[in-house]
Amino acid sequence: MAAPGTAAHTGEVRLGTAAAVAAITVIGAGAAAVAVGRYASDIALKPAPDQPFPGDSRLTVHTATEERIALTRSLASLRPGTYGLTGSGCHAVVGDVVHGIPHPADAVVRRLIRVTHGTLGPGNRMWLTPQVHLGNPRHALGLDCADVDIPGELGALPAWFVPGVRDTWVITAHGLGTTREHPMVVMPFLHRHRLPVLDLSYRNDPGAPRTYDGVNHLGGTEWRDLDAAIRYALRHGARNVVLHGWSTGATMALRAATRSALRDRISGLVLDSPVLDRNATVRALATARRVPRALLPLVVRAAEGSTGVPMGHPADAIDPDELEIPTLLFHGPDDLIAPWSASRSFAARRADLITLQAVPHAPHAAMWNADPSGYEEALRRFLTPLM
Repeated sequence: MAAPGTAAHTGEVRLGTAAAVAAITVIGAGAAAVAVGRYASDIALKPAPDQPFPGDSRLTVHTATEERIALTRSLASLRPGTYGLTGSGCHAVVGDVVHGIPHPADAVVRRLIRVTHGTLGPGNRMWLTPQVHLGNPRHALGLDCADVDIPGELGALPAWFVPGVRDTWVITAHGLGTTREHPMVVMPFLHRHRLPVLDLSYRNDPGAPRTYDGVNHLGGTEWRDLDAAIRYALRHGARNVVLHGWSTGATMALRAATRSALRDRISGLVLDSPVLDRNATVRALATARRVPRALLPLVVRAAEGSTGVPMGHPADAIDPDELEIPTLLFHGPDDLIAPWSASRSFAARRADLITLQAVPHAPHAAMWNADPSGYEEALRRFLTPLM
């Protein structure tokens, strides 16, 4: 029989061991949760053009002719407007829904404008994208353009320059899940109005410098590349610039307009689906990548840690009271990435400067796609006094 002192000592050791194991288990679970949160955050903050956004489910091609295409019937395939159709090694451009054409009850017939590359055939799995054009402005649109390198803080930033005779330049910045090919949707319009266009690739884009983490900071750091583009434009003949951004590109434009040392040379902003509620956007992106709902709070905290951008105050990405220039804001209630409510509140606080153009039936960063003629008419009215 062990002595009383030995028994007491053994009991203390057992209790201490149990406490240590419990502590390690808790710490391990906490560390695992943090690791999972960071992993899921990275997934959310690295949206790629080869992945659909929330609400953009994959569609099956039923039939395709030279002028028509039948797709799976869904809310996405029923949207009005002009979209890219991508997937299965193929890219095409589709127009509005065509009515009065015989088709299966589970299909929707749309106008097929062109097949950019690949072959459309029954069974192809595709999805709609706001990125209509592929290639560069010369090959995709027949517009004269030059490849230029913009000196940025991380290295050279590739861009396309489409010349025009005016001394007000339009600098475009794409957003989440797209590339500099996306802004080509407005280039024919801008070219008709003789406005030079500088279409920017920024950090972590293909061909642009990579950051150490490779994640999108929701405009929090990327805006400095847009600032570099402003500096480039002014050095190469621009008197003033208009910034036109989509999604996080719109957030970049807002930050440049309020923080750039050259902000007095920015004469206007055009914002398409700006990311103003970062918390909601991170949650939506994580959900789109099938991150479980229970992990979303961890994802938001991890995103805040990795980007250095506060996520806890939904609508304070930019203070509208800091704005000093005319702003045209395109957005709509069907955006599942950047809440429409944040744009409405933002515009209401500066009704003297911000014109809100509501666009129904449009997913994230696809306000032009849903109504090209309406979009361009609003753009014409806004830009005319700034030319």
